[in-house]
Amino acid sequence: MDYPVFGEKKQSASYQTRYAAYIIVEKETEIALVEAPNGAFFLPGGEIEGQETKEEAIAREMIEELGITVVIDCFLGQADEYFYSNYRATYYYNPGYFYVAKSWEKIGEPTETTNRIWWVTPADAIVKLKRGSHQWAVKKWLEDKYKVEQEIETKN
Repeated sequence: MDYPVFGEKKQSASYQTRYAAYIIVEKETEIALVEAPNGAFFLPGGEIEGQETKEEAIAREMIEELGITVVIDCFLGQADEYFYSNYRATYYYNPGYFYVAKSWEKIGEPTETTNRIWWVTPADAIVKLKRGSHQWAVKKWLEDKYKVEQEIETKN
C-alpha cells in the first residue's frame, strides 16, 4: 500500500466501503471547507455514486455543496480512512481520492442547503477538518505547492 490510512480498523466491526472524491478549491489565500449540520468540517466533495467517475462525482458535488463548476488541475493522491458515522450508525471504510482545482466559477447557489461554506486559511483548515485523510490532503497540497514555488524561484 503506497498511500496513507487513517482511523482505527476495529476487528469486531463490519465496514461498508464508501468511495469518495474531494477537491481543494482555492480563493486567494484561502480554501473552501464545508461544514455539515453536525458541525464537522470537510473538504468539498463526497461519495462517488453509481457508475460515476471520480471527476463526475466532484463536478456533481461542487454544484450541490458550493454552487460552482471546477476545472481540475491535478490528482493529489489517495488516502483511506476507517470511521464510524454516528449520523448513519455505520462503520465506513472510505477510500478517498483528492484533487486540486485549477480554476472555478460560481454558477448559482448550492443545491444542498443543509451545509455551510467556509473560506479559511490552509492552516486553519488543517485544524478544523474532522478526518485525518482531509488534513493529510491539505498538508500534501501545501508541500507540493511550496516545492513548485521554490523550483520557480530557483530558475529565475
